[in-house]
Amino acid sequence: MEELDYLPFDCDNHYYEALDAFTRHVDPKWHRRCVEWCEINGRSYHVVAGVVSHAVVNPTFNPIAKAGALYKYFRGNPEGKSPLEYLRDREPIPAEYRDRDARIACLDRQGLSSVWLFPTLGVLYEELLKQDVEASGVLFRGFNRWVEEDWGFAYKNRIFAAPYITLSDVNWACEELEWALDHDARVVVMRPAPVITPHGPRSPGDEMFDPFWERANESGICVVVHAGDSGYSSQGYDVDGFGADFGSRPARRGAPTIKTFNIERAAYDWLITMSFERMYERFPNLRVASVENGSDYLSNLLRKLRQVADKYPWWFKEDPVELYRQHVWMNPFWEDDVAEVAELMGPDHVIFGSDWPHIEGMPQPLDYVVELKEFSDEDKRNILLENTTSLNQLQPL
Repeated sequence: MEELDYLPFDCDNHYYEALDAFTRHVDPKWHRRCVEWCEINGRSYHVVAGVVSHAVVNPTFNPIAKAGALYKYFRGNPEGKSPLEYLRDREPIPAEYRDRDARIACLDRQGLSSVWLFPTLGVLYEELLKQDVEASGVLFRGFNRWVEEDWGFAYKNRIFAAPYITLSDVNWACEELEWALDHDARVVVMRPAPVITPHGPRSPGDEMFDPFWERANESGICVVVHAGDSGYSSQGYDVDGFGADFGSRPARRGAPTIKTFNIERAAYDWLITMSFERMYERFPNLRVASVENGSDYLSNLLRKLRQVADKYPWWFKEDPVELYRQHVWMNPFWEDDVAEVAELMGPDHVIFGSDWPHIEGMPQPLDYVVELKEFSDEDKRNILLENTTSLNQLQPL
């Protein structure tokens, strides 16, 4: 912190949802089709669409594992511990995880100017509701009202919480985007996944969703695609279903599994499909930020995109690789090679995010600064502050 003469903007902060986050603004008659609570063997769980969710072990988040608890594990695990050993040290949930004024005081202590704020559970439940589009719309409309009420979309011009958007009902998505813009939202968030509609799955770039993308393009709001439950299958190599318990098949609990790649697989597919659909030709003011999706796949994505462009010259009117570099901003995992991402994208399209206070994030957001020690002061400032600040400002047509 001492080496910086500015306060960075963290593009990836999270809250832990209040106990009534999914029910406060949802009519009780919908709770059974959306989210309600149950107790099993003395533990509280969410029941989503009538099924108990085990996506997280303790959805009350109290007590909670400390921020960055898995930092050493993701640093190569020099102590040779299992993830569960790192998670044993828990604490009562701190006020700043659920209270916006406490969070502002926390930003001051951490040396941050501002944060984008994303859900913890909210990015998991669209998958569990995908067979009930109507209930999904009811849930996320109520959830977004809770986000705005408890956190605000531009609170004190420092906390910028993101309303969650599902495209399953494009009319709903357009209405929700309009409401978000009316309430000063600077960013919206969605999961990297095919869109499950009443007519079956569709690409996010399908023309049926053009009314939403046209409004995003016109308003100049940044669309964040953020890691969550994208519904990816392990194709029999492991048990399907999202979980944060580091388990696998019971006989091999704690063993390596391809499920650890699902986040990056989902992001790769979503991001390259947006280019295949010529979204940045069709919507030249569209800005997309990939957050908490990693970046190890980026060089391969751009290489494959170049190969496809060469094979389909009649399809692309403009170079899709250059359009990707112009319209997409990448937030690498902190354990990724940030220099490689900056070389591939340009340092003006790399954004800093700590994933604080999640267990797999940084213990403190500015622990990230050491990852940029080889960068020039100008490039470092762009990554830590200017790029996200620019994305946070609407750029309407």
